Amino acid sequence: QKSGKSYRAFEILNLGKYERQHYLGLNMNLRGEARESELRKREGEYVEKILRAYRAQSLEGGGIFHGAKDGRLVAIGPINLPVSRSFAELAVAECEKRGAAQVDILAFEFEMGISPQVQDEAKKRGVALALKQIPRDVFDKRAVERGDVKFYDVAHVDAEVETRKSGSGMQFRVRLTGFSAFYNQDAGEDLGRAKSRVIMEDGQVIRLEADKSGEVRRKVLTKSWQDWVDYWSVDFDYESRPAIVRIQGDEGGEVREEPTGDYIFENEWQSFRARSGGGMEWESEWRDLPSGGERKAAVKVVDIFGNDTMKILEVPR
Repeated sequence: QKSGKSYRAFEILNLGKYERQHYLGLNMNLRGEARESELRKREGEYVEKILRAYRAQSLEGGGIFHGAKDGRLVAIGPINLPVSRSFAELAVAECEKRGAAQVDILAFEFEMGISPQVQDEAKKRGVALALKQIPRDVFDKRAVERGDVKFYDVAHVDAEVETRKSGSGMQFRVRLTGFSAFYNQDAGEDLGRAKSRVIMEDGQVIRLEADKSGEVRRKVLTKSWQDWVDYWSVDFDYESRPAIVRIQGDEGGEVREEPTGDYIFENEWQSFRARSGGGMEWESEWRDLPSGGERKAAVKVVDIFGNDTMKILEVPR
């Protein structure tokens, strides 16, 4: 820093990413049929692990579908790529051919903006499509054995950029206008010894409470989209900080830095829920908008279950 050179104070390491790479790393000495055999083995192990964590049954010869759970077909997305709109549309088309009405797509990553449009389109075609995030807990054997691994539905953020004149220039801010989460959880109304329980049903959080006579009463806790948001933040110039990876040269050679094609989200403004449940702001502060060039802002929302969803916005000139 003192010499004026570019420096980076932190490295960002993604939990779960390196376990995923285990299933991609093949012995480079393998050739031909041996290499293909090893690749099929790794892919099979990966699919089996995800199905076990999701508590789904394996489906042999299912094409794009790898399993089934409670009458729903299950498709697992690529291990190293985000699930694209075309992948989801192919799964819906296959459901139509089979006469199936429900499908779950499980993936570590989904293409930006895929939800909820692709689900709305599937619904028009008579298919209930759920997009579920594979959590890093799938690599925790004990969590899988206990049945503690939770696959949450992909949420959708609605936000917009507002601009105004300021002196001789322009300013902009970000307004959070909506958040959609369609979480569901298998749960009956038998509370056992517990007097109350919080469940997810039909996209709402509901508290079940049993009175002295054993009658169960239901109270909806999420009455608007704002009740889902625990915290949200804004990066006002998202593409200004490209992510890099450090690569060690052969035989202990010099370490070089290469861009990954992704960008680092920097939290430049935030608003979070107070313990009392209030205190949230739904518009960010105003920022000056430099003239010339393109700019993108990124919004990250963390919901009440700790899941984060991001949306990238074009800043108009």
